[in-house]
Amino acid sequence: MIPFSDEELAEAVANYLPKIAEYVKSHEGTMQFLGVKDGISYVELGGTCNGCSMSTATTKMVIQKKLRELIHPELVVESIFPGQEETLPEGIVKA
Repeated sequence: MIPFSDEELAEAVANYLPKIAEYVKSHEGTMQFLGVKDGISYVELGGTCNGCSMSTATTKMVIQKKLRELIHPELVVESIFPGQEETLPEGIVKA
């Protein structure tokens, strides 16, 4: 279990994501941090990542892996594509 509140986790993720965004940008993709709910961090992948079959791998093997190294080893990241914001849980905490 992650020993942080959603507010604390949102702040930490927001601070570290710019370092990770360089990888996404190198593939002409975009990434926006949407917030945290119940310890799960949500990002929106756009640009060339939008609809790409490798976007799940990017989320888990790049974004989540690096945030686990930087913040906590049990951190979970989920991604959505532009236009899917209605799938986010209610009460999401934004940084």
